[in-house]
Amino acid sequence: MKTMKPFIKTFMNTMLLAAMLFAGVSGLSAAQISLGIRIGPPPPPRVVRVLPARPGPEFVWVDGYWYPVGRRYVWHPGYWTRPPYAGARWVAPRHDGAQFFAGYWDGPRGRVDHDHGWDRGHDRDFNHDRR
Repeated sequence: MKTMKPFIKTFMNTMLLAAMLFAGVSGLSAAQISLGIRIGPPPPPRVVRVLPARPGPEFVWVDGYWYPVGRRYVWHPGYWTRPPYAGARWVAPRHDGAQFFAGYWDGPRGRVDHDHGWDRGHDRDFNHDRR
């Protein structure tokens, strides 16, 4: 029996160490890592005069705004567009002093994010989510 004591002690220490390592690894798997680039607030909005007439009664004007591209801001000129659905309203992009929040459409049917990749034509956001 004397020879079993060191074995049991070593075995128990090994199991305790393994349990502590396992607990540490499983805790790490729940951790989240977030990377971002902080570029500061955008420049002040540009002052522009809206020249084009409203294309139709269902169109709304979206004011121009700055949005981040990489480590700089790019100006997105104002434009007339149709909301993605009746009752949707444009929530303008904003910067809270630390983080930029992109603009989006919101209303009774939920949120529709604006994607700068689809705003080449004059209808821009209209019917994008239905394609």
